[in-house]
Amino acid sequence: MRYVSLAGAEVSVIGLGAWQFGSRGWGWGREFGRREALAVVERAIELGISLFDTAEVYGGGGSERLLGDALRDHRAQVYVASKVWPVHALRSQVRAAAERSLGRLQMDRIDLYQVHWPNPLAPISWTMAGMRDLLEAGRIGAVGVSNFGLDRWRRADAALGAPVPSNQVRYNLLQRGPERGVLPFAREEGRTIIAYSPLAQGLLSGRYDAGHVPGGVRRFNPLFTRENLDRVRPVLDVLGEVARAHAATPAQIALAWVVARPGVVAIPGAKTLEQVEQNAAAAEIELSADEMAALEAASRGFTPAGRLRTAAAMARRLLSAPFSVSGAR
Repeated sequence: MRYVSLAGAEVSVIGLGAWQFGSRGWGWGREFGRREALAVVERAIELGISLFDTAEVYGGGGSERLLGDALRDHRAQVYVASKVWPVHALRSQVRAAAERSLGRLQMDRIDLYQVHWPNPLAPISWTMAGMRDLLEAGRIGAVGVSNFGLDRWRRADAALGAPVPSNQVRYNLLQRGPERGVLPFAREEGRTIIAYSPLAQGLLSGRYDAGHVPGGVRRFNPLFTRENLDRVRPVLDVLGEVARAHAATPAQIALAWVVARPGVVAIPGAKTLEQVEQNAAAAEIELSADEMAALEAASRGFTPAGRLRTAAAMARRLLSAPFSVSGAR
């Protein structure tokens, strides 16, 4: 496993995203459950994965509770990141949300506490005042943001009164928007990009096509329309070709492409031991310059049908939706 610096700590370049734990939209209670999730976390630690990412909203708090149980005896080996939902924008709300997350995680400190989405209705200074309180009290180790464009990231710096060391953004071969702003900024400033959905919610695994459209959370992802499942085929063909050269899977190559970027870590999810093992092994794959170029050329040739949601549009939609986290009303 390779490791990189994140907010002054060394973390695995491949982490484990925990949205799926407790989330029915990812098959919780049907395809897998607590026993499988605990086994996935245990195996991840054995493989050298140290970065675990969750949020108060995942599974209505269930993801944090599961990680709290799973990591209780491994605290010194892991780096735990969680996120505060954007409706908790006031100073007092941020502090209270963090305390609830700490309780579910059974921890004295969250290593990285992130603002999950920008709140277009509330100044970021309100939220960062709460973050400063948490830092001063030692309840969090560092402040991060998620789904922030470059301008908002800089405003977060100013509001915190210090550089915000990380930004968690959607980044994969099909969704490369961060390359236009936050990736170059992070590289120049020595900050970290945490890439979520590095496999485009599994689309880059090659498991889905127009005749096999997934349900659950993916039903709401425009990438999984039948037309886009046809349009992505050339990208999957190149992924398959590179994968064969490395005796790897297309998903592993897609992950290797993401973490080949300096200062970028990826947090794919996993529901099975096989998935977490394959994810961890992707950290050791070194792609040649020609392979990187071929993947990027195929990526540039992909034009999605329909309009994909921007971070700003997604934030507005989330803020208008009902909010419910167990013990966090």
